[in-house]
Amino acid sequence: MAKDIGIDLGTANVLVHIKGKGIVVDEPAVVAINTNTNEVLAVGEEAYMMVGRTPGHIKAIRPLQGGVIADFDITEAMVSYFIDKINVKSFLSKPNIIICTPTNVTGIEQKAIIEVAEKAGGKNVFLEEEPKVAAIGAGMDIFQPSGNMVIDIGGGTTDIAVLSMGGIVTSKSIKVAGDSLDSDIKEFVKKEHSLLIGDRTAEKIKVEIGEVFDEKREDTLDIRGRDIVSGLPKTVSISSKQILNATKESMQEIVRAAKAVLEETSPELSADIIDRGVITTGGGALLHGIDQLLVEQLKVPVFTAESPLDSVALGTGILLENIQKLNNA
Repeated sequence: MAKDIGIDLGTANVLVHIKGKGIVVDEPAVVAINTNTNEVLAVGEEAYMMVGRTPGHIKAIRPLQGGVIADFDITEAMVSYFIDKINVKSFLSKPNIIICTPTNVTGIEQKAIIEVAEKAGGKNVFLEEEPKVAAIGAGMDIFQPSGNMVIDIGGGTTDIAVLSMGGIVTSKSIKVAGDSLDSDIKEFVKKEHSLLIGDRTAEKIKVEIGEVFDEKREDTLDIRGRDIVSGLPKTVSISSKQILNATKESMQEIVRAAKAVLEETSPELSADIIDRGVITTGGGALLHGIDQLLVEQLKVPVFTAESPLDSVALGTGILLENIQKLNNA
């Protein structure tokens, strides 16, 4: 019997859910290639370990940038790798595959993603929009005639949507998300301390001591990088308060986008959102102080999904249980 598969094709991570088994793959969306031969050397975790640590001709690439497929051939290689990894070919019959894509993927890209999944052994391939699936995975019943709002802060994009009757009523997708905050932190450290740090160090700072709402945290972290002036390695200490200030403008952009979606929502659905609250999903839902910031700015209750990083993958699992609905759609 074929085991149906759900794939969360994220900018930062790729998750694969197999019906009846749960999430079986959760790896970084990174591919390492040899630029001389265009040969794929590593994918996922192995490729991520190479970021910033490879010789000139080996490049670690994230094929999805800002929620958009930046390099289609490499995305194809990555999707094929993950589907091969779970060994679809060994299933007795071909599985159905649901792939979640960012809201702003073009028609041409959609067609190409479907082709990749079919080539890798899929029978019926369905594409679903990320915020819709994230809302389902976060436990919202979006098939009722009532308003649900989700703010999905991923690596490359923040997708904000109001859903009702199984569809998206109003939505907005902006290219300000986890990666933007990492860039803000790198820029701040460069300006303030004349120190160059890599993406992984910036992400570590964000995760360990970052905050987006002033809770008077006193946390600090010693980080190492390269001094711009001397060119030598140097260590400096960074505080939570500094990260709060460094990321303020990006966080305000996310707030503005959420306000814009609420302003476009009908009074009836707005009333539902005040009752039910907003759910945050994605890696950004784990930012320290994110709920307090949104409550203060949006004036509605805000809750974090139980497993924010897995919401989309879990949502594909629920949709796979109801595959008939998709077949009839």
